[in-house]
Amino acid sequence: MANLTDMAAFVAVVEQGSFSQAGRELRVSTAVVSARVAKLEKDLGVRLLNRTTRQVAPTEEAIQYYEDCKKILAEVAVAEASLSSRQQSPSGSLKLSAPTVFGRRYIAPLLAQFQSDYPDLQVQLQLSDSFVDPVKDGYDLIIRIARLPDSSLVARKLGDSPRILCAAPAYLEKARLPKSPEELMKHNCLLLRFPGSTQFQWEFVNQKGDRQTVPVKGSLDSNNGDVIREWALAGYGICLKSRWEVEAELADGRLMEIDLAGLTPSPVDIYALYPVGNINPPKVRLLLDYLVGVFARGLPQ
Repeated sequence: MANLTDMAAFVAVVEQGSFSQAGRELRVSTAVVSARVAKLEKDLGVRLLNRTTRQVAPTEEAIQYYEDCKKILAEVAVAEASLSSRQQSPSGSLKLSAPTVFGRRYIAPLLAQFQSDYPDLQVQLQLSDSFVDPVKDGYDLIIRIARLPDSSLVARKLGDSPRILCAAPAYLEKARLPKSPEELMKHNCLLLRFPGSTQFQWEFVNQKGDRQTVPVKGSLDSNNGDVIREWALAGYGICLKSRWEVEAELADGRLMEIDLAGLTPSPVDIYALYPVGNINPPKVRLLLDYLVGVFARGLPQ
């Protein structure tokens, strides 16, 4: 029977895409992670990972097993958090940063519930679409939706955030519907600006996993995701959005998804981040386990 430690190593490798990154998340060496996954494969009698010099990916047989492992580990985390809460009453302050729209829609309600369960805690939530430094800015935890580059931060994946291109019917009626990423260069693209942005590029991926980066331009840009959505609704151009941001507008027809012949925007993930080597106090670990457990069941309704 597989043990939880080996399962956690396997899940971390799948989510991080490499043994070294998984080791950083779990705070063990790459060799230890590799040994745990190898032991799991031996115990199960199934190869779980395809290993190449460029990437590590789950085999077809392992994809469902990965989802099952996530659910099992999440339930264990919730059980441990519940036990911890009965043994101690966390107190003091917790400071978090989250993206503006996602934080308001999902993180804020969860934090309110978490604080009501632990009334001795003071929870501070700062909303910003800009990346922050948890050490410099004094955050216990930061939530981000991105493809994470290598950094000094430990990442715990909370969930998936597939992205789409969309625009209002009014815009698509007057502008030619793009059929390929290259045709986007002829359109007014609504651009999300981050500090230091000098050019805008959107990345797409095909069914084989090949990536294509396309430079885009437009007459409107903002550092706020909600502003981009409102401009799209008003018919000013095409936007790149996480599907959860525009589900309601897609459902009622105010926005239309744009299909680029089998190419989709590169997906991103939802992460909770904190510094490498940080000794998290129990209150932070409790919150992190709570968020992991909630998002393992999908985005809160």
